[in-house]
Amino acid sequence: MNARIPSRISALRDALREHDVQACLVPSADPHLSEYLPDHWQARQWLSGFDGSAGTLVVTADFAGLWTDSRYFEQAEQQLADTGVTLMRLRVPHTAEHVDWLLERLGEGDTLAVAGDSMSLSGARMLRKRLEKIGAHLRTDLDLPGAVWSDRPALPQAPVRAQAEGWRDGTCAQRIARLRESMQAAGASHHLVSSLDDIAWITGLRGSDVEYNPVFLAHLLVEPAQCTLFVDPTKIDAKLSAQLQTDGIVVRAYADTVTALNELPSDARVLLDPARVVVDIVDALPDTARLIERANPSTAFKAIKSAAEIEHIRATMREDGAALVQGMREIERRLQAGETVSELDVADVLREKRSQRPAFVGESFGTIAGYMANGALPHYHATPEHHAQLHADGLLLVDSGGQYEGGTTDITRMWAFGETTPEQRRDCSLVLKGTIALSRARFPAGSSGPQLDALARAPIWAEGGDYGHGTGHGVGYFLNVHEGPHGIRPPAPGGALVPLEPCMITSIEPGLYKSGRHGVRHENLAVVRTWQDTEFGSFLEFETLTLCPIDTRALDVELLDDAERAWLNDYHARVEKALSPLLDDEDRRWLQQRCAPV
Repeated sequence: MNARIPSRISALRDALREHDVQACLVPSADPHLSEYLPDHWQARQWLSGFDGSAGTLVVTADFAGLWTDSRYFEQAEQQLADTGVTLMRLRVPHTAEHVDWLLERLGEGDTLAVAGDSMSLSGARMLRKRLEKIGAHLRTDLDLPGAVWSDRPALPQAPVRAQAEGWRDGTCAQRIARLRESMQAAGASHHLVSSLDDIAWITGLRGSDVEYNPVFLAHLLVEPAQCTLFVDPTKIDAKLSAQLQTDGIVVRAYADTVTALNELPSDARVLLDPARVVVDIVDALPDTARLIERANPSTAFKAIKSAAEIEHIRATMREDGAALVQGMREIERRLQAGETVSELDVADVLREKRSQRPAFVGESFGTIAGYMANGALPHYHATPEHHAQLHADGLLLVDSGGQYEGGTTDITRMWAFGETTPEQRRDCSLVLKGTIALSRARFPAGSSGPQLDALARAPIWAEGGDYGHGTGHGVGYFLNVHEGPHGIRPPAPGGALVPLEPCMITSIEPGLYKSGRHGVRHENLAVVRTWQDTEFGSFLEFETLTLCPIDTRALDVELLDDAERAWLNDYHARVEKALSPLLDDEDRRWLQQRCAPV
């Protein structure tokens, strides 16, 4: 692909000159502001050659730069080589973020263009306000990347289906009724939802338009008497269409969204989330419509799982853990037999084993199997062109997950093959200490993720280490593997402090990465639950949901204190009890070895 990048950048520059635009901003976004994008909206990747999930491209007449964070530095450096696109490292000294960089180079009368279907309302407002201070302008009515993308892929056409019977808790009608209560409390007559996971949760529908996420392209308009689902009608069969009508949902073509919004009453009061709806959609509303701006109520609703959903998730974790045991034993068997095993084989084996478990639908993200130095790239993905072979020594980091009818999984494990170094065992132990510290935490109700983040980092900080990603993210129920509104990450100026509430699910995943040597991350999913009430108020704790051995061969157990060893032994006892009934004799013996007390 790299050989084609210079000509694509050149074509974009021709479009800049044609429209008298001095700079073009190409974010990683679609009209739903999704984390993972359908191919149709992969303009940043098509123009730059960088295929990481996070990055922003800026192109001017004499410069092209790709801004991304530390998770992708090495990947971006490789993929941008010889393209004419410069890697701009985010959050490092002496590198301005892309907006600051633009403000230093644009001037009075200059224009910055960004496609209005790939920028949030709040993002566009911020950018326009900053540009106005220097006399520059923002145009969102020009899709210049789209204008030069001659072979742009079509929109996905996968069918939409109802979530399987037996796995759902609550009806579509009940969820819409909750939304209307929130609308009424906010003084809204209409509610516009563009985020795909919210729409899937509200409607109880699932699809496969976005890789790894069981969602479908749609917008949803909740009105006083009915709802309109803007979706390609060919994706919905007659039976499902009839059910939607029963639920008070009218289906209208996806392409009709702008027209329908323009037809709203002039006095419409529209509830929308300015961070989760794009400029093009908001611009379609009547000029006289009043915007009521706040987070989508459904985002908070779906973050708190029901008791029935949590039981399904517990069962799903047992199935997922059994698949991982089978997969990792198979990989070890091949290595011990002298067979050639690559990082690609690891992903294939885990996918195969998961596919044999009940209610499996697909992976929740592309498996990260990073052997040795590749493990130091937090979002590394092996490809046929660039991957490593495993050997009978060293560390393998495996971050993988599955989509099941009964839940979404996400787990990272370190596996030791043969000899490991003291440094490797030390680093694995430090990160595990961080995982245990947060997993054992008890905290007052109302506490937020940023207030707890340091608990996981403290053991790593104490040895002069740190990691450049968050410690935890919310996880959907057979939905997106990354789900808000809560998260566990360092505090940020102006950042929201979303309280952790009972029945929220979060990952716990501290790490430590040493470029060119190895990377370490341990990850479990946990659900927040009530601990006890005291004279100081209500207190909460975590229940670890993930069930899979932690490879003690990768540890220096002398670095664990008595309480940490007790936690690890108790966890392994629970893992062995839960998974043994799902395994054959050989897999069960392997599990017993991996769960032996330390």
